[in-house]
Amino acid sequence: QVQLVESGGGLVQAGGSLRLSCAASGLTFRMYTMGWFRQAPGKEREFVATIAWSGGATTNYADSVKGRFTISRDNAKNTVYLQMNSLKPEDTAVYYCAAGHWTSTQAMGRLKGMQYWGKGTLVTVSS
Repeated sequence: QVQLVESGGGLVQAGGSLRLSCAASGLTFRMYTMGWFRQAPGKEREFVATIAWSGGATTNYADSVKGRFTISRDNAKNTVYLQMNSLKPEDTAVYYCAAGHWTSTQAMGRLKGMQYWGKGTLVTVSS
């Protein structure tokens, strides 16, 4: 059974930092593109960041988080991270970890290509 389990969410003041973790099991982690998405109340789920399966670990970021968030992965631990700095109230959302086999993400893109999703972790940024 494939499982993605997020952790690290919580309440933080604007300007602060949080580090989210996503532990994956039941898949060959190194073959999967991993991503973070978020959804605020009343809004559509949006792309935050992805990191590729390949050795180069190519990353992509939404413009809204570029320069503030960093996605990384530790293949030995089957874990992907999202370091969030300089947090803003508009970053408040449920953050979801997602995984897509590289063939899936190449064929369908970074959102539709994601095959597995975690249950999410809530990040609340107060002003």
